[in-house]
Amino acid sequence: MTIRRRNLLSGGLALAGIASTPAWARTGEVRSLSLLNLHTGERLAAAYWEAGGYIPDAMQALARVLRDHRTGDVHPMEPGLFDLVATLRTRLQTDATVHVISGYRSPRTNEALRQSSSGVAKRSLHMDGMALDLRLPGVDLARVRDAAWDLQRGGVGYYPGSDFVHVDVGRVRRWSG
Repeated sequence: MTIRRRNLLSGGLALAGIASTPAWARTGEVRSLSLLNLHTGERLAAAYWEAGGYIPDAMQALARVLRDHRTGDVHPMEPGLFDLVATLRTRLQTDATVHVISGYRSPRTNEALRQSSSGVAKRSLHMDGMALDLRLPGVDLARVRDAAWDLQRGGVGYYPGSDFVHVDVGRVRRWSG
């Protein structure tokens, strides 16, 4: 099976195929993440990339852990988001479990949050499986923000009052909340 076909079948990358795959991912390395969903208490440690492709079972398991905890809705997550978070952990030289505040949000949940908070976007990338709100235990929040911004792979929101950083794989931009 070609890399392009495997990526498309696994809910993967843009039609451009390998061109949208980070260089480290093309080397055949194994990439993994360890997540803790702070709302459900679920933990998952999973290798999501191996032998030149995303692992469908791992991608589904990650999506399940990152589901909308209010509705139970599961949505495929953008593989590049996992690559971003894995690279962020490497950049910060930590193997800490990623504490997830928010992964996927259903449109219904997003609208309810918008009604109660001014900091929730109407077209949030959380609804497309392209964003995570996270913290890395033992790593200063400002360092997480700065490292994410240095990567220039998408949006970075800094929420020190709520103790999390938002990262997404949308257009490059930054803000504080």
